[in-house]
Amino acid sequence: MIHGHSHGVVDPGIASTERGMWAVRWSFAGLLLTALAQMAVVGLSGSVALLADTIHNVGDAATAIPLYIAFWFARRRPSARFTYGYGRVEDLAGLAVVALILFSALVAGYQAIDRLLHPQPVAWLGAVAAAGIVGFLGNEAVAVFRIRVGREIHSAALVADGYHARVDGLTSLAVVLGAAGVWLGFPLADPIVGLAITALIFGILWQSARSVFARMLDGVEPELLDEIGHVASHVPGVQGLANLRARWVGHRLHAEADLIVDPDLPVREAAVLAARVREAALTHMPALDSLRLALADSDATVTRTAAGHHHGHHGHGHSHAHRH
Repeated sequence: MIHGHSHGVVDPGIASTERGMWAVRWSFAGLLLTALAQMAVVGLSGSVALLADTIHNVGDAATAIPLYIAFWFARRRPSARFTYGYGRVEDLAGLAVVALILFSALVAGYQAIDRLLHPQPVAWLGAVAAAGIVGFLGNEAVAVFRIRVGREIHSAALVADGYHARVDGLTSLAVVLGAAGVWLGFPLADPIVGLAITALIFGILWQSARSVFARMLDGVEPELLDEIGHVASHVPGVQGLANLRARWVGHRLHAEADLIVDPDLPVREAAVLAARVREAALTHMPALDSLRLALADSDATVTRTAAGHHHGHHGHGHSHAHRH
């Protein structure tokens, strides 16, 4: 077996984890500022309903805590028991966020139906609208920030938490639109807008759940496998890859494949080619944490190149590398 190490100024795994923690810290601060601004409006209006909504937003801001803990765990080195490290804690945090989005959707739907069946006058329209606008803008800014950074570092949990902030923003927007409708003389506007927003939240729930559960079930984007195959095909002497597999552990990608080379090539030279493929892949794909390569049987067929994939056979001889 060949052991390869990637030496650089900053390990990409550590850098992406630190960036995730940075995003969680700043977005948490943004949500707290939003809640404080809403509290100021609550103080001016004396609205009990607004106070309840603000407390709800503070509680939602707290979802950053399990996500921050997950990133903290991701920085820890693998142990004898957790040999792949602690990246899966991030998936558990993502699952918790999805559960909270589901809870938000159910609460929003229940409240909308309740107001539809039992209409109640909405007081402090101006204050309600002002707090709603503050809540929407603050939450949407945090949502855009979290989703952008989450996609940059390939964190499904951080993206899901971004969508969770968007859900809270939409809830605040519903308050604004409902208040506007009541002011215009349509008292049922409040629950109707609430139902429409509930439908949007269920759409966001589906999008977030699909991503988080795919990670938990070892789903991986096919284009990432194509990218690994593409990198391998550009190394002189490499004919292709067979049986390429990959999985996410948190926001770090682990891959393995059989390397197809000339069957007459000496094992030592084949091992050098494997090291070159590994080094090229780790350099080209910052999210890739490890690439384990086995030398394929002489009758193996290419299953993954830049163009696509077919089926092949397993090989023998191993080469694997991890970032450190």
